[in-house]
Amino acid sequence: MSKRIVVLGAGESGVGAAILAQKKGFDVFVSDKSPIKEVYKQMLEERHIAWEEGKHTEALILNADEVIKSPGIPREAPLIQALIAKQIPIISEIEFAGRYTNAKMVCITGSNGKTTTTSLIYHIFKRAGLNVGLAGNIGKSLALQVAECQYDYYIIELSSFQLDDMYDFRANIAILLNITPDHLDRYGYEMQNYVDAKFRILQNQKEEDAFIFWNDDPIIQRELHKYGIHGQNFPFAEQAKDGLAAYTEGNVVHFTRPMDFNMEQEALALDGKHNLFNSMAAGISANIAGISKEHIKEALHDFSGVEHRLEKVLTIRGVDYINDSKATNVNSCWYALQSMKKKTVLILGGTDKGNDYTEIAELVKEKCVGLIFLGIDNKKLHAFFGSYGLPIADVQSMKDAVDCAYKMASPGETVLLSPCCASFDLFKNYEDRGRQFKSYVQQL
Repeated sequence: MSKRIVVLGAGESGVGAAILAQKKGFDVFVSDKSPIKEVYKQMLEERHIAWEEGKHTEALILNADEVIKSPGIPREAPLIQALIAKQIPIISEIEFAGRYTNAKMVCITGSNGKTTTTSLIYHIFKRAGLNVGLAGNIGKSLALQVAECQYDYYIIELSSFQLDDMYDFRANIAILLNITPDHLDRYGYEMQNYVDAKFRILQNQKEEDAFIFWNDDPIIQRELHKYGIHGQNFPFAEQAKDGLAAYTEGNVVHFTRPMDFNMEQEALALDGKHNLFNSMAAGISANIAGISKEHIKEALHDFSGVEHRLEKVLTIRGVDYINDSKATNVNSCWYALQSMKKKTVLILGGTDKGNDYTEIAELVKEKCVGLIFLGIDNKKLHAFFGSYGLPIADVQSMKDAVDCAYKMASPGETVLLSPCCASFDLFKNYEDRGRQFKSYVQQL
């Protein structure tokens, strides 16, 4: 009798896992508490994979030999607790897919910059002509690609939730960009639990593997010694220091190893200090993979950026409109505000994840000329920013937010959507929030 695999969650990763599991001869069942998108139903139907939606039938789930869980389902969910009580192993789609490929894994995590860095590394590898797939939180699911493609490299964006359910998976190149408070609602409001999840990216590394990290991150520096690091270290920082794999000097970015080369900061496609660090991390990973310095420099120069991340939308009546909907935590908004060169009307708000707005307080005072609170419950934002003396508007739709910003901003200023919060109170997700912003800006 074949081993039974149950997949919880029928989104991109779940359906990919189900297809790979079926291909490997498992008895597969897919269960999603929410409605399943038509495209995914069709993929399951075409392959005659059993599924259910709108419920979890315990009798069909608690008989699993192994469960592949969507990252969005918290450990506290009653069904997950029932599986744990029965000692049924629970893993992530990435963990499962990793068993069936010998491709090299370049894995990126961090509280901020993951998507940009992952996309940038993929761009460099692809431009250099390597046989490479893009997976994790972006692109097609790793499991689906392992089932249907034969790549030599995968560039994988990993959230802390995915890392939580990974045990034997090995990153050949592990990148840790930064650690700031995020998702603490999923970690018992204990920062250490979140930090430990991020450092799981290092588990199973061998001597020939590489660990790339931002050397100036205080939490990374404090925590490094706790984890058995088996790979070679490739730290990067803004200022030159012994042992760094990349740093800046004057207006030049230096990459030191394995191959030594440099390029002008002006030549980098992406603006802002945070993007300088993202570019360093991407350049180091390509350098380790043996890509020529010419290819690395060209790709760092012509990368076109990521949707919803400091994305320039339009300039209307001398006002720039920028979509940073992917800023779902306070630190992301800090990076966005720091890169603003003009006075800014900031649109923020949404589902608060235990946010502390102190981090952006000084930048809001320095750079903002108005605040628009976009959310069902804005009491916390009023309590924090209400005394700043800035014009404030409360809105509960993106159309009203954009109309309000249009009236509030003067020529020579910027309107920035950088919400600090998750989107689920008013929008399907941050993509929906960002696309609505762009659509209403285009209608002005």
